[in-house]
Amino acid sequence: MLVGVDEELLPIGQFARLGRLSVKQLRHYDELGLLPPAYVDAVTGYRYYRASQARVALSIGLLRSLDVPLAVVGEVLSGGAQALEGVREDLEAELARRRRTLASLERVMAQGLPSAPVRVVEEPAVRVAVVAERAAGPEDVGRATSLAVARLVGLVGGGPVRLVGLFPVDFGEVFDVEVAAVLGVGESGGGAQVRVLPGGRFACATHVGPYDQMSLTAHAVLAWCAERRCAVRGPMREVYVSDPAVTSPELLVTHLMVCLEES
Repeated sequence: MLVGVDEELLPIGQFARLGRLSVKQLRHYDELGLLPPAYVDAVTGYRYYRASQARVALSIGLLRSLDVPLAVVGEVLSGGAQALEGVREDLEAELARRRRTLASLERVMAQGLPSAPVRVVEEPAVRVAVVAERAAGPEDVGRATSLAVARLVGLVGGGPVRLVGLFPVDFGEVFDVEVAAVLGVGESGGGAQVRVLPGGRFACATHVGPYDQMSLTAHAVLAWCAERRCAVRGPMREVYVSDPAVTSPELLVTHLMVCLEES
């Protein structure tokens, strides 16, 4: 028994087995202030714990098994269980992303690798009203695009609007997503940025299906360009033909276009 120390204290190895954590984890949680030992020997540096701390150790293990970040674990241990709401939202977003990925995979399994017919078209320059939103990675494109569409339609208003999505060919960690509305003669854009969308020769393929499977058709267009040694410039364009408010996701029609540069 340690001199002057409660005999209920357990050495770190024994406590690790009791709390179903590793010694390395216990040391890490001590450094983070999540589970400090009850006593540290000033001479040897050995850590000792009370058996009553096993409940905290097991709680940390449970929360980590549920993918709760360590920063949130600390809040929960302090009584802030409401902090788990953000974790739940993150897990739901990840689950939705996984479902979209699974749907795309099933489409590839059923139809093979994307090989949508690609054609070359000439497009004139057009005046457009543009709204941009920042996307935090490829998985955030859907949210950013939806927000940009809502803002742009609110600014332009009026009757039917021809919308064009503008996306980087190569996604970075953070990038801008733009949505443009084609303006008619005399239309002002309602406060949105107005500019000219350049014309030129474009490789174009038609995507039929949900927006979250657009990457499959984009792959087909880029593969077609690569096979013909055609470089691409400018953003990839998505020309939305269908109205998603009245069209089933499986029947949505979108033209994907990339401007060509002969190499």
